[in-house]
Amino acid sequence: MAADGYVSRRGARIGRYQGILSQGFTIYRKDRFDEQSNPQGVLNLGTSENKLCFDLIEEWFNRHNGGSNIAPHMLQYSDVPGIESFRHKIAKFLTDYARAPKALNPEHIVVMNGCCSIFAALSVVLFDPGDGYLIPTPYFGGVNPDMWLYGDVQAVHVPLDSKMSGGESFPFQLTVKKLEAAMQKANEQDIKVRALILINPHNPLGDIYPEQLLKDCLDFAHRHQLHVIMDEIYMLSVYDDINFTSVLSLNPPDPERIHFMWGFSKDFAMCGIRVAILHTRNQEVRSALNQLASFHGCPVPIQFVLSQLIADREWIDKMFLPRSRQRLREAHQIIVDGLAALGIPVFRSSAGLFVWADFRKFLRTQTSEAEMELWWKLIDGKLYISPGIAFDCCEPGWFRLVFSDSADRIRLGIQRLKMMLQAYASETIPLDNLNEVVPSVDPVRMHSDCDFSDNTL
Repeated sequence: MAADGYVSRRGARIGRYQGILSQGFTIYRKDRFDEQSNPQGVLNLGTSENKLCFDLIEEWFNRHNGGSNIAPHMLQYSDVPGIESFRHKIAKFLTDYARAPKALNPEHIVVMNGCCSIFAALSVVLFDPGDGYLIPTPYFGGVNPDMWLYGDVQAVHVPLDSKMSGGESFPFQLTVKKLEAAMQKANEQDIKVRALILINPHNPLGDIYPEQLLKDCLDFAHRHQLHVIMDEIYMLSVYDDINFTSVLSLNPPDPERIHFMWGFSKDFAMCGIRVAILHTRNQEVRSALNQLASFHGCPVPIQFVLSQLIADREWIDKMFLPRSRQRLREAHQIIVDGLAALGIPVFRSSAGLFVWADFRKFLRTQTSEAEMELWWKLIDGKLYISPGIAFDCCEPGWFRLVFSDSADRIRLGIQRLKMMLQAYASETIPLDNLNEVVPSVDPVRMHSDCDFSDNTL
């Protein structure tokens, strides 16, 4: 029992946690693909990192001598919620790029070492143990440990799938009706729901919530007195010609319950930097978060360097963002075309670093067990992607593939995928006949510029 061991019951609970992807990722980590040193290693198209813009970031850092020289004040204790100059620059940056109707207040910003830390801090500030949060599925699976390990908070799923009911115009469509149904179910199960979590642009769908849907969700949260945690980590990774609406640009009915997060990991290709921010107008929430911020702080030199980076608007607007979007657009097309050649449709996406692909025709049975069996076969074939179960998708057979990598690696991934599916499907459906299997998804929101014979999606 935990009482007789070295850790508390809580420590034992935390230690027993193991994410669905952890075993597969461990295999990848021990056998990483490298063109020169390990060309037969595991190719990672599963981890959402923007590897297309490392050269742009490296060039900026080199040009600025690593950002700056270390000054004595950077070696001292600093403001817990983030150094004042950085929070001022962040406020100005988000005011402009999130199109806020008026200038954001730097005092409303808390800086932490990544969005995971922000989720973890919010799990103890907004929730009591056993409380729940509404979240549409599928969703970024990292939210679960972030909210559960510290706060013992549970997810209340709003299940979305490829089937469309009356009034819906595309698969995986979020509606207020579905939110209400999930809320009612939570009430019947005596789960105290405290918040609604939305990821926009969406991970793993790569979709963008329309402005009216965002307003409807905010109205729903207001009716039920819910906090809204809005994760906009892919805010600037929009590569399609579509308008993105940030929650910071709206006038919500209950602004004290709106909590916005963003970071440098995705949009600026800096997963290793570990810097993210939370914006909230709620003084009570900020006071509590500031008590925890010292456990999740960012080094002052890093904050100072990033202050310089986000202030370099000419570089951002004329160099980095245009090239990032162009590269994402081109890489996205490569993976869509490659999957199309294998008869695999993908959900039409507009943002993010990945596609949501329909592998259901390859499953032996339409079950999560069959999905995991296929996933392990792909890992055995030296290709690491993410199965839908890792995103709590209620419909087995969907996988997320990251395309923000070199064209050569994407094409190698498609080649390995073809080889494995050819061997795997030979026992069920010959690869030559895969186009005869009609995917049950809506063609309006699936990529349809590729030839799937008569079943074009």
